[in-house]
Amino acid sequence: MTAMRRALEFLFNRALRSRLGVALVIAVLVFGVIGAARLISGPINPAEGLSSRPNQPITTVDPTAGDDGVLSTEPPPSPVTRPGARTPEQTADRFTAAWLGRPGITAEQWQDGLRPLSTPALTEKLAGADPAGVPAAEAAGPPAVQSRTETFVEVLLPLDTGRLRLELIATNGGWLVDVLDWERS
Repeated sequence: MTAMRRALEFLFNRALRSRLGVALVIAVLVFGVIGAARLISGPINPAEGLSSRPNQPITTVDPTAGDDGVLSTEPPPSPVTRPGARTPEQTADRFTAAWLGRPGITAEQWQDGLRPLSTPALTEKLAGADPAGVPAAEAAGPPAVQSRTETFVEVLLPLDTGRLRLELIATNGGWLVDVLDWERS
């Protein structure tokens, strides 16, 4: 009996008073409860489980609502031009010719040529510009028109020393250049 008594004294006086002993007792209790629950519940059938499992994928978007993505498979809408008004291509061609200017043109004449083809915002930005600072002399090919919406078009024009990008918007007075961007080749 002394060996049994010593074992119980060791268990209660030393082992259960340490953190390791308490952790071991808790682990034995947890595994005991889990084991007992598995014995009582019986064998597990993987075919069972959630009783309300869906038989089709769950969708959060109405499939008939249309496409709301950034990339569209539909062609962009054609630009709308009033009868008798300039098309975006014609406006871009005239603006490019006025922007390139001609030898000996004054800054005032250059501004006067751009004003009827550009928005007031662009006219204001070009107010102090000098035609001598235009980095190209002539067009090198036909314009490439990319319609974004019915009232917004982007035109890329190859020039002898680079590429001119124009953004045109439709206003009550017709198509006007709103943004001018130059890329050197």
